[in-house]
Amino acid sequence: MSALHVSFEFFPPKTDKMQETLWSTVEKLAPLGPDFVSVTYGAGGSTRARTHETVARIIRETALPVAAHLTCVAATREEVDAVVKEYWVAGVKHIVALRGDPPGGPGDPYEPHPGGYANAAELAAGARKIAPFEITVGCYPEKHPDSPSLAADIDHLKRKIDAGATRAVTQFFYDNTVYLRYLEAVRKAGVTIPIVPGLMPVTNFAGLRKMADVCGATLPGRLVKLFQNLDADPQTRDLISATVAAEQCLDLAEEGVDHFHFYTLNRDKLAYALCHMLGVRPKPTAAVSAA
Repeated sequence: MSALHVSFEFFPPKTDKMQETLWSTVEKLAPLGPDFVSVTYGAGGSTRARTHETVARIIRETALPVAAHLTCVAATREEVDAVVKEYWVAGVKHIVALRGDPPGGPGDPYEPHPGGYANAAELAAGARKIAPFEITVGCYPEKHPDSPSLAADIDHLKRKIDAGATRAVTQFFYDNTVYLRYLEAVRKAGVTIPIVPGLMPVTNFAGLRKMADVCGATLPGRLVKLFQNLDADPQTRDLISATVAAEQCLDLAEEGVDHFHFYTLNRDKLAYALCHMLGVRPKPTAAVSAA
């Protein structure tokens, strides 16, 4: 069995308290030696400064490989290119190139900025022209809501690969057969880059349902029943969430998956426990520095 790899997604904190929570999470997860950690970027660059500050601190105070998210929403090519150049100067060598949600929020019609990059493929190509970034992109096992078909969605993924992407991370899913069918479909279409499952343990089911509706992710009936009537019982909800997430991870490992990307929501406990179950243990040389 090959060694398992993990990566973690964080979001830039809005307050000092959230900053403390994030950094506690970074300190806990860093010794696991993830392949990379990524920091999200708000629609239209709404978190630009906070994203850059978070990325810069991780680079400054840890040895973690950092990937900075970047979108092409509500910005000209010149504005996006300026951010890309800032990242390279700051030491970021890895970009997560995403189209991004419409400025009006998920669910609104998407319209490219007239002077901007139209999509993630163009964004990836633009970043690679500036510097030799590693490029990660997103993919949708149940197709992007704006795509007319799964085949069209896979064709767009291939355009992102042609533009320089070397890895794709999936939207979250809770039925592993959805991911495995998608993996089979992209391989038949000639896609050879890693298709890393993006996993989001359930922490708030009502919020998850809203997110799933927007991004076109299916919530299996079994999952819905498991979390019924638990809004006022967080302890039971957390135990069930851990059990469901563990089952999903261990099943994917049995299917040969060797890289897991966790959407942490800046929380470390469950991500750390899942890594432990998968056999990913602390590596002393990967710990956060004392800076």
